[in-house]
Amino acid sequence: MSTDQAKEITASGVTVDVGDATTRYLLYGLLPSWFVPGVADWVMHRRTRIEETAGTKESLIHSLMMAEVGIPIALTLRYEVNPLLLSVQLGGAAVHEATALWDVRTAVDSEREVKPVEQHIHSFLESLPFAALASLMCLHADQVKSLLRGGRGNPDAWRLVPRRRPLSRGYLAGVAAAIGTCVLLPYGEELLRCVRTGRRNRKNEKYVRSDAARWSAARSGKGR
Repeated sequence: MSTDQAKEITASGVTVDVGDATTRYLLYGLLPSWFVPGVADWVMHRRTRIEETAGTKESLIHSLMMAEVGIPIALTLRYEVNPLLLSVQLGGAAVHEATALWDVRTAVDSEREVKPVEQHIHSFLESLPFAALASLMCLHADQVKSLLRGGRGNPDAWRLVPRRRPLSRGYLAGVAAAIGTCVLLPYGEELLRCVRTGRRNRKNEKYVRSDAARWSAARSGKGR
């Protein structure tokens, strides 16, 4: 789009501040909507009885992915976007994508059925970090340029700077409540369920081996 075209659009009566609109979209649209596929994914894990297949290993991978996304989000809600924070966000998105591949491979190797619906849910969970990051980079193009220059000339490039306009306590409390309800509670339940089932299965296997050993010993005694 040329500069003249941009001016023409601006003069046509569009008065919305794009920066404010994008910020509102991130805070009140994209971030809250993130919890929906997260809960849906947990439901799919439960329906396919993850505790009886991939078990604790896959559940721990889910916890790892939550941390890879949660840490950059928590930092972004409290600190200014700068080269340091952009690096954390980019690194988190890249590692999250790699871990997502590991997650699916673990599920498939364990013979847990990953149904088409669950795969579609994964597509949302994988694309949302990139959507959020792309929006942030558009909002903070100057910091993207600073990152590409290695932060030269920017004294605050490589340190965490508290937000000049902090988010309200009410909003932060709402996000914390949503994380607790939609992330920590269901996925904590999943991990606990997997650990308990794993212990029970190991105990049963121990009893089976013990019974088999006694039966074998008894047969050997009779043979004599």
